[in-house]
Amino acid sequence: MSKAFTREDDDAPEPVVALRASAALPPGAKNYLTADGAERMRAEGARLRAEHLALPAEARVAVERRLAELEQTLASAEVVPEEPEPADRVRFGATVTVREEDGTVTRYRIVGVDEVDAERGWVSWISPVARALMNARTGQRVVFPSPAGERALEIVGVDHAPPRA
Repeated sequence: MSKAFTREDDDAPEPVVALRASAALPPGAKNYLTADGAERMRAEGARLRAEHLALPAEARVAVERRLAELEQTLASAEVVPEEPEPADRVRFGATVTVREEDGTVTRYRIVGVDEVDAERGWVSWISPVARALMNARTGQRVVFPSPAGERALEIVGVDHAPPRA
């Protein structure tokens, strides 16, 4: 076949897709991860490795990309050990129950940037609400900037236990 009917890049290797940097991690910041988050990621990786060869080729690409993301996250992560003392102080990995000014009660869990789950109330340690809550104690009021303006929260409870599956 004449070269006129082929593309020059047909024989070229597939382009290497760069893995993403940890979501929203500021330059120079450590990639903190909760111990249970690291365990969930290891378990997901093991499950995907066990299943991916049985998948159709097009699905394998997505699974291999996810495996690479998990490996990159775990390799760059600094797993923060649980520090339950003092029990009333907000630490990384804690679930904090707060009361808004209008009386609404909300729960936030402070996690690493790769663990964020808005539906579960899991917020990144670099988010404004988490920064305001860190090191505060039960009964304390914290104020933080939000898109709707400054918000105030009263800390009504701190739980250091890892969440149940």
